[in-house]
Amino acid sequence: MKINRMAGVALLGVLACGTAFAQMHGAGGQATQQMGPNQEPKNDMASGPSADQKFLEKAMESNIAEIQMGRLALEKSTDEQVRHFAMQMTEDHGKMLDDFKQAVQGLNIPVPDAPSKGALKSIEKLKTLSGPAFDQAYIKEMVKAHKEDDKAFKEEAKNTTSPQLKEMVTQDLQMIESHQQQIQQIADSKGKAKS
Repeated sequence: MKINRMAGVALLGVLACGTAFAQMHGAGGQATQQMGPNQEPKNDMASGPSADQKFLEKAMESNIAEIQMGRLALEKSTDEQVRHFAMQMTEDHGKMLDDFKQAVQGLNIPVPDAPSKGALKSIEKLKTLSGPAFDQAYIKEMVKAHKEDDKAFKEEAKNTTSPQLKEMVTQDLQMIESHQQQIQQIADSKGKAKS
């Protein structure tokens, strides 16, 4: 049985912050959960918080980059396949970013407001291009980005000790793999070599 995505996000938050988070975010913000006498606060991210935090920060940066590149493609591309894919990137990665922001709420994990420095360089390069040169560069960036995302999400799903984060990452991985297949098909149809 799959856990509802939002329930998984909520559980990640509850478990990651332990009792205080659960008490603050119960029904109507009232303290609704009490610890039993033999219970310890459970923090499933505790055994790997540094790695999980680093993954979450990078995943959010990656989503921001793919959203920004998608918006740029919607402005600059005239190719219908590229524009359709770009629209899907802004929607899917926007939802994914919102889910990650919700998951880290109250965890003292900084929410980035910009992509990584490397992605910013790629975005700046894309801004200077137009026409088929833009499309080719955008496609190449999306192939590269989704290969990197695929690898990072698979590693996180394998290594995290948080069942909730694992469920969230596994669901996102399905979307990333779908994007990866779509952009590779676009690249192949345009005669681009695999990156």
